[in-house]
Amino acid sequence: MDPNIYQNEYFSSYDDLEVHRLMLEDHPRTLAYKNAIMNNKSYFKDKIVMDVGCGTGILSIFCAQAGAKKVYAVEASNVGNLAREIIKENKFEDVIEVIHGNVEDIILPDNIKVDAIVSEWMGFYLLHEGMLDSILIARDKFLKVNGEMFPESATIYISPCSVPSLYKNWEDCHGVTMTSMAKQLRASKYNKPEIMIIKEEDILGFEEVPLCWINLKEDTISEVDSFSIEHVVGAKKDGMYQGLCLWFDCVFPDLTKKNENVRLDTGPDSPPTHWKQTVILLPEEQLVEVGDPIAFQLDMTRDAINRRRYNIQVSLLDPDEAEHPLPCTCDLTKCLLIKAYMQQHPEPASKTEQMETNCLQEDPIDDDDV
Repeated sequence: MDPNIYQNEYFSSYDDLEVHRLMLEDHPRTLAYKNAIMNNKSYFKDKIVMDVGCGTGILSIFCAQAGAKKVYAVEASNVGNLAREIIKENKFEDVIEVIHGNVEDIILPDNIKVDAIVSEWMGFYLLHEGMLDSILIARDKFLKVNGEMFPESATIYISPCSVPSLYKNWEDCHGVTMTSMAKQLRASKYNKPEIMIIKEEDILGFEEVPLCWINLKEDTISEVDSFSIEHVVGAKKDGMYQGLCLWFDCVFPDLTKKNENVRLDTGPDSPPTHWKQTVILLPEEQLVEVGDPIAFQLDMTRDAINRRRYNIQVSLLDPDEAEHPLPCTCDLTKCLLIKAYMQQHPEPASKTEQMETNCLQEDPIDDDDV
């Protein structure tokens, strides 16, 4: 299929005002951008800014309110016409210029460079249907040397979880057991990630694990084509291991040097956003107890045809054969001994590394291609 078809479908989806209503009413999202911009008013004053994928123009208006002397608001969809009206309504038409087109194709007057690029480019689990490629291209084309990116970095996290809404909640449906219904429902969801709210108490891992960290100021497009992690984490409580939960956060620069970076967090322990969390369901649930090792490998690779999407493959590993982190939160004897040794002898690290058993070999139980 022609990749341009996916591109056209992507931009046409943003003609739907319900999409923009959802984003504007996502208060953690919108306030994170507003706070990040307003906290850096001294930087934005008299600066030239580009807003990539401006939508209704609210981020451009925040920049103008912060004192920017010029904002180029780039929007490929027809909602750019609405952005012009909103900008005029707020009396910033002399500061904000809406440019209709793909950021990859536009040219700024006199090939001017901008001081900052602002964009809300993130998709589900950060990368699905996101605009990261466009942001990196805009950075390379338009950002001044030592210019700023808002946000400046992003991290994807992963943790084992329970999914009671697809399991336990169906054991009693108005006094009727519906476990057969639940089983069929889960079976229909194995071939793609599920976008849903996961409560903090349903996270099973002792700690979330970073799948990847993206530096918006330096990373190249090829560096975000694929990510992979093999990990072992101890269960922090008794529960049913039913899936892997993905979420992300974004960090904005603090140019006031007060170490007060604004952080937009979409995790289960933060206020919910329209991104919710992403769950990769397991084919079968597993009972785990506190300290039990949970071993998995997750590979995320950009789709060859639709570059705004990623394919996810999950492998469940044998904890006895997978490599454990140092220190490990599980209760395998090897890990308990290493953890005790590290607590008693924090230096040198090389000695603790010598204690580690070299046993790294994937033993997949099941693969989920998404």
